[in-house]
Formats: sequence, structure tokens, C-alpha cells
Amino acid sequence: MSVTPLAKCHSPTVPLVPPVHPLPTPNGVYHTTLESDVFECVRGLVTQGLWIIVSDRVSIFLCVSPGVQATFSQQPQDLVVVAGQPVTLPCSIPGYHGVVLWIKDGLALGVGRDLSGYPRYTVIGDHSTGEHHLRIQRVELMDDAVFECQAIQAAMRSRPARLTVLVPPEDPVISGGPVVSLRAGDPLNLTCHADNAKPAASIIWIRNGEVLNGAMYSKTLLRDGRRESTVSTLYLSASNIETGQQIICRASNKAVPNGKETSVNIDIQHLPLVNLSVEPQPILEGNLVKFHCSAKANPPVTLYRWAKGGNVIKEFSGDTYEVIVDHSFFTEPVSCEVTNPLGSTNISRNVDVYFGPRMAAEPQSLQVDLGSDAVFNCAWTGNPSLTIVWMKRGSGVVLSNENILTLKAVRQEDAGKYVCRAVVPRVGAGEKEVSLTVNGPPTISSTQTHQALHGEKGEIKCFIRSTPPPDRIAWSWKETVLESGTSGRYTVETVSTEEGVISTLTMSNIVPADFQTIYNCTAWNSFGSDTEIIRLKEQGGSQKGNVLSSTETLPVAVIIGVAVGALVAFIVLMGTIGAFCCTRSQRNLKGVVSAKNDIRVEIVHKDHNAARENEEHTAMKQLMVSVSFYLCPLYAY
Repeated sequence: MSVTPLAKCHSPTVPLVPPVHPLPTPNGVYHTTLESDVFECVRGLVTQGLWIIVSDRVSIFLCVSPGVQATFSQQPQDLVVVAGQPVTLPCSIPGYHGVVLWIKDGLALGVGRDLSGYPRYTVIGDHSTGEHHLRIQRVELMDDAVFECQAIQAAMRSRPARLTVLVPPEDPVISGGPVVSLRAGDPLNLTCHADNAKPAASIIWIRNGEVLNGAMYSKTLLRDGRRESTVSTLYLSASNIETGQQIICRASNKAVPNGKETSVNIDIQHLPLVNLSVEPQPILEGNLVKFHCSAKANPPVTLYRWAKGGNVIKEFSGDTYEVIVDHSFFTEPVSCEVTNPLGSTNISRNVDVYFGPRMAAEPQSLQVDLGSDAVFNCAWTGNPSLTIVWMKRGSGVVLSNENILTLKAVRQEDAGKYVCRAVVPRVGAGEKEVSLTVNGPPTISSTQTHQALHGEKGEIKCFIRSTPPPDRIAWSWKETVLESGTSGRYTVETVSTEEGVISTLTMSNIVPADFQTIYNCTAWNSFGSDTEIIRLKEQGGSQKGNVLSSTETLPVAVIIGVAVGALVAFIVLMGTIGAFCCTRSQRNLKGVVSAKNDIRVEIVHKDHNAARENEEHTAMKQLMVSVSFYLCPLYAY
């Protein structure tokens, strides 16, 4: 805190009062350091000079006239006041016309009658007669302090006056009031709290005009360090209470000597006793079911509330609920909640609903590496108990009857569609299909020979199936390798489709050497690679080649025709014999079991004509297998 003297009032013979409180006492000596000089003030030697009073709020610079004599006719006295009431602190100095300061806890409130920093504070009285009373409107807890009235020019101060502010407790509150209900035979615990009082409130319990003893009492000092909250707990055994009794909690302190009170009424009751029935059971979904909720309660029932699976059914509020049930009633219970003034009782029941399979955990399609395990999980619910069957689409073989299907060390031929089927006997069935994709090396398919015209543009294609997709596709011929883009007369373009990837090698201005070149299409992924060799053939080749092709094709067609005719005649003959044999052996026939083996034919295309011969050979082989399938059981028997 710094002080700057007024130059016009300063002289070597005028001492300074230090910027501290209280003011100098008679014959008192004070020292203060100002601009590196030490000044001494002796009250008895003052003839004129500068008095300086400084506080955190006010800095006052005054020139003092010598020889001022005054005395207090009224001084503030210690007072006790209740918060919210007004109060006046008197201060009268007859014959004094100088500045009067009011000091609160050592800090000046303002200069003279200017107390603008304290809206509730006002200096009242006739200034000309020396009246400087401090009026406080609506006393608050912050006004609890020590006040002084000081006459500056007369170097006087009043006796310190303590203003004590009392705060009545808030209205007491009994937890659970105004009616406390309890079950017969239970003890009673009542808690009453009276908060924010100064001093702390005292609490007593009263029943039938008599004070109840034995209550526990505690108080807590609040953060402001002045007010306190009080809590009292009363315990009464079951034998010491009766229904209809009134118990009063009265809280008092010096601010409210007569106290404030609240009360509770004791009501000994019982919760509703509830029974919930469901008719008929069991029942097929889609039919009507009736729920009946019967209850006994004291006091009487005031409310019925129905819910299903925790969700309130607002359309029904009586003791009966009718509804057409579905599968959800099997897993989501219907509950009836009965309420009376004491509380609620809730009871719930499931319905034994028969329903067809419903999926609880949907299986997911899988993509696994070659040689890894594939695990499908499929869960159904149904009532009565259901049966689960796992099969591969197109196959009648049952792979599992459990929720989980595990395929060990999968191969590429295991890829395909799998079906999880659930059956509830006499109720219904359901199924879910998933896919298995097996990661492995790519496979390339293409026509081994493409045709083009000399001097024109030509193109050859290869189709790549690959899981995962190919990392790289390259065309190579002679000493050239091209993956994409253009190199001379050659351009490579790659297009992705849902089925796979198509890579096209385009050649412009076909020359004779192009028909003699072997083109290689190769694809790679993280599991391996595959290669296909493709040739380019000149479109409209030599007549000799055409004749040769026809000559080579004709014998094969003739052979197929003759073979088919012979087989038809053979089938008719064997059918006649078979019918005769079956008639003779019908009595001894217990059952016929036939099996058809899967036949896998792998054709590697290396030559166009050879490919055609292989296709014709495959067709003939499949036809012979079909005939054998139908005839062999007869001879086997």
C-alpha cells in the first residue's frame, strides 16, 4: 500500500500520520517511511498538518485544522440481530463538522456519508448536529462484524461494537414425511434435519405432548464457517409405535426461541399380495391368451399396470389383460404391477407359446485361407425344442446337428454355399444360407486360340478367378513382359468384375509373326500363381485346314450317334429282363441302396482341337456313368 503526500500541505514542521489503523493515541508516536524519509508524529505537538487514513477500500488525503475539540455523545453498542431485520448503529459528535468514517473489521466503508460501495448501508441523522448513525437494511450474515465510528479531524474513534447476526434454521424436514408407512412388525427410524442456522439448531421429538428421549444428535459446520446444519435421528421399536400416531420434530435456536416444527403420521400397512394366472397354456402363436391379476392390499389397490418385457402396456389398466400371443411372449415375461399407498408389488409370467424357428444368432459368410479351419455359428430359437442341420447346398450329406459347424483344413473344393436349417416338429422350419470362400492360388481360364485378321487389330483375353484378388497379372511373349499400358503395338488392359478379373492383350496391325508367337498370361497372389498359354490364329485360314477340321470332326459325331443308338436298344432289352427279375424277387426284396459317386474331370486346355476332343470324350463318359447308375442295382441284386 503506497501513500503520496499533498505537496501544498507539506512543510518541515508538519508531521505525517502513518497509513495504518487505529489512529494515533494521545501522546503516541508512530513512524512511517515515505520517499526514503522518516517522519515522526507526536499528537501533542501538532499545530497544523496532514492526516492520511488508508484502507483497502478508501484512500483519503486531508489537511487538518488545529485545535479541533469534540466528544462522542452516542457510540455504537454491541448488538444481536436476526438476519433479515434492520439495525441502526448510533454515532453522535455534537459540535464536530469534520469528516466521519465508519470502519468495519478495520476497513473504511467510505468517506463521510458516501457509502456507495454498500447499497444496504446508509449514514442517517442531522449532520449539522453531529449525528452520523449507520443504518443497515435487511441484515445479512456478512454484516456479522466489529464496527467503529471515527472523527478524522478530531482524531477520535468510538468504542468497537460487535454486531452479532443470528440466522434461524430453515424449516425442519423429516425424511419420508408427511406420512411414514411401514410394515407391521418393522421398527421406525425417523431422521429430521434443520439446516443453515447460526447458532446450530436444537432438535426435540414430541409425541402426544411428551418429549421422546434417546434421539441421536449431530451438527455440521458449513463452508462459510458460521452457519451449521443439525441432524437428529429417532429410533422406535415396533412395540412402541401405533398406526395413526403423529410425531413432531421441533428445531429452535436464539433466532427462533419458539422453534419451527414439522410432523409425520405413522401408517402401518402391508404391500399388495398378488397372483397372476395365464390361460390357456401351452398355446400356438397367433391365438388369444388371457392374463388375470388378483390382489389383496391394505389400503386398497389404487393402480394396476401391465408391462411386457419391461415395456409398459398403456392400453390396459385393469386386473385383466387379453392379447394374441406371438413368439416374443415365450422369452419376454408379462408383468402385473399392483400399487397401493404403501407401495407396489410386481409379479411376472412367461407364456408357453409354440412357435417355429427364429434366428437368434445369424451365421456369417467366411473367407479363410487354404488349409485353415472354417467355423460357422448358427443359433435358432423355437418351442418346443428344435433340431438344427448343417448341409452344403446341393448335397444331401448332414455335416452337423449342432449350432457350430467346423470344417477342418479346407480345400478349394470346399468353397460354396452352406445351409443352416432348423426344424420345430409339427410347427415349422427355417434356414439360412452362408458362403465359404477359400483363399488360394489364382486359376486362369481362357480360349487357347483366338482369331485375328492380318493387318488388323487383334486381341486375346484371359479370365482370372482369385481369392484374394491377384496382386499381379502379366503377359509375356518372346522376350517381352507387359503388365499394363502400351509397349509398341501391344496394349494390356485389366478389368475387374464380380466373377473375377479379365486381362486383355491388344495387338495393332497384325503381322504374320504374331500367328507364330506363344502368348503367356500369368497371375499371382499371396498363395501362388497360375499360367495359361494362348495362341493367335489367322482368321479364314487355308481350305486345307478347314477340310481337315471337318474330316477330324465327322468320325467323332458318327461314333457318338452309333453309340447312343446302341445304348438305347441295350437299355430297352435290359429293362425287360430287369422287370422280369424284379417280379420274381419281390418277396425277398428288403431294400435297395444305390450310390452315385462324384466324378471330377479336370481338363487342361493346351490345344484347340484337343480341347474339343476332350469335351466330346467327357460327354460320352458322363452318359455311360448315368446308364451304369440305373442298371447296376438290378444286376447287383
